[in-house]
Amino acid sequence: MIAAQGTLGTGNVRPLSSLPREIREVEHAWIPLADGTRLACRYWLPVDAEERPVPAILEYIPYGKRDGTSARDEAMHPWLAGHGYCAIRVDMRGSGESDGLLCGEYLEQEQDDAVEVIAWLAARPWCSGAVGMVGKSWGGFNALQVAARRPPALKAVITVCSTDDRYADDIHTMGGCQLLENPSWAFTMLGHNARPPDPQLVGPGWRETWMRRLENDTPWILEWLRHPRRDAFWKHGSVCEDYSTIACPVFVVGGWLDPYTNPVFRLMEHLDVPRKALVGPWGHQYPHQARPGPAVGFLKESLRWWDRWLKGHEEREEEPGLLADEPMIRAWMHDGAPPAAVQEQARGGWVGEEAWPSPRVRERIWHLDPKGLQDVPGPTEPLEVASPATVGRTNPIWLKSGAGGPECPLDQRPDDAVSLCFDSAPLAEPLAFFGTPAVTLEVASDRPVAQVSARLSEVRPDGAVALVSFGILNLTHDEAHERVTPLVPGVPVAVRLRLNDNAHRFATGSRIRVAIATGLWPIAWPAPEPATLSVTTGRSTLTLPVRPDRAEDAGLRELPSPASTPLAPRTALRPAAPVVARMEEDLATGELAFVHAEDGGTTRLDANGWTYGNLIRRRFAIRPDDPQSASVELEGEDTYGRPGALDIRIRTWMRMTSDAASFRVHARLEADEDGRRVFARSWSETIPRDGV
Repeated sequence: MIAAQGTLGTGNVRPLSSLPREIREVEHAWIPLADGTRLACRYWLPVDAEERPVPAILEYIPYGKRDGTSARDEAMHPWLAGHGYCAIRVDMRGSGESDGLLCGEYLEQEQDDAVEVIAWLAARPWCSGAVGMVGKSWGGFNALQVAARRPPALKAVITVCSTDDRYADDIHTMGGCQLLENPSWAFTMLGHNARPPDPQLVGPGWRETWMRRLENDTPWILEWLRHPRRDAFWKHGSVCEDYSTIACPVFVVGGWLDPYTNPVFRLMEHLDVPRKALVGPWGHQYPHQARPGPAVGFLKESLRWWDRWLKGHEEREEEPGLLADEPMIRAWMHDGAPPAAVQEQARGGWVGEEAWPSPRVRERIWHLDPKGLQDVPGPTEPLEVASPATVGRTNPIWLKSGAGGPECPLDQRPDDAVSLCFDSAPLAEPLAFFGTPAVTLEVASDRPVAQVSARLSEVRPDGAVALVSFGILNLTHDEAHERVTPLVPGVPVAVRLRLNDNAHRFATGSRIRVAIATGLWPIAWPAPEPATLSVTTGRSTLTLPVRPDRAEDAGLRELPSPASTPLAPRTALRPAAPVVARMEEDLATGELAFVHAEDGGTTRLDANGWTYGNLIRRRFAIRPDDPQSASVELEGEDTYGRPGALDIRIRTWMRMTSDAASFRVHARLEADEDGRRVFARSWSETIPRDGV
């Protein structure tokens, strides 16, 4: 049975014999806020929690507890409940079954609501008064942001695949350049924000709630494009503005294939609270579900964290060292592997560092020289590069899901052929780095607006080139990305190009390669005109944080195997399709299009009959000789309802293009109910480029 709305009732008892405590589930309940808004929640807790109160662990996201994350929630939260917690999934304001409107990312309202939710949880009779927050991506972001608000009951957080800096390391920009993920994610949220609540849970007012969402839905890309620099819009919610605001312990989890790795090291360096980090070879998933493998027992690892900070347990005798004896950072050190679009298992092993920055990691500098990477500076000589606008095609996906499929970087040789490459001599012994690679350049452009990208790769003895890290920089931006100064053609500037953090061991016989290019498509939107860059050798360098082997790594505690709880019965009415990821080349025009399509099929939740389905198709196109030909076209369809009772179809479409001065965005949202069009709206706007 479902608990009575407005209360936390008895719920459904789920007998899971493998768990220490019997649990009950409340499928739907309301959390009242001071302004009268109700947030919908689903939660699991021990059946005897009112006699033996437990801490609460909150996951607070906008993707719909009824459908969007239901499978993920059911695999995680009952397991935690069975180990003595209330694990609660709350739909943010304006999402799922909650009241209100969702008007943007990481707004002050979102954080205000979370502070209220935490206080409300702490006051429940079944709660011990201690609350933790856990989340991946959006939920990881707001775990840090809410921690910075210091609600008294919040005692610890676990943040997964998240960021401390919304401008530098999120889906919007990289090095001051517009990411193509920016319009793509805005498009995804256009569909998400049009979702209906389930009438079975919300009651007769569901349609009014849904129509209000449709009427207020907008493409968020329009707002994001109006903030191309690091201004107050991005500083809000970026905890890097003042790390000292966070006063509770923080466990940071990331994956090298995920784009949110750079914040891990910054958080370890700048937080002044008990903290730990775990970084695996994974993409954008929780570590017990992520690929490439090895997946690990994230829930078991998180339990140790929660027991210590929410229950005040000392270290267990059988599992010592979570804080005192284990390294601050535990990370996967890659061993070089052949490049392949699909990677099920990573090569390498676990290493640890007791502190960050580590006194053991030392910078080693190579100098860019006409003959390659050298240990000492060579002659100062300008070397030119003018890449086609298609450079970057070998690594077309920025947000690698970690769910499997063709998303890993390909052999870099096609891009290297149109880049300025500097190779080291073959390595006489393995060389490992851990941290942030950087390329410093003295570079001049023949255009007032230009980009420079750098790719760090391992050239294997057989000639294959495997991407290790990359970065891109808008040359018109100052170091803080707050001011734009057009380049003076032909006048050199000195820049530092930060590449993405990683841990990688180059093999004996391999070469280290730095490839310099004038763009990085389809990761980043191109500069408005084709540019020729002149890189001065003798004044340009590669810096790697070289890490010697650490004997203690061989004795690191073995990480647990993945654990989870079974999912509620569900039926695939229409099976999911394999991910499509392919390049299409027009031999007449030279246009290159990357097509990326995901079809999640249609699922029925057997216990309540609710069905949901989704598909999205993305096409990123450009001609090699014309950066102004760049376009993004996106199509999506989401379906919800109950067969024979309700059929809702939401169709979305968006296209983004540009000329030298402006971005142009066209979008459309349509909603059908039982075969009848009930809503339609279109947008068409032009937004100045402002130095990008």
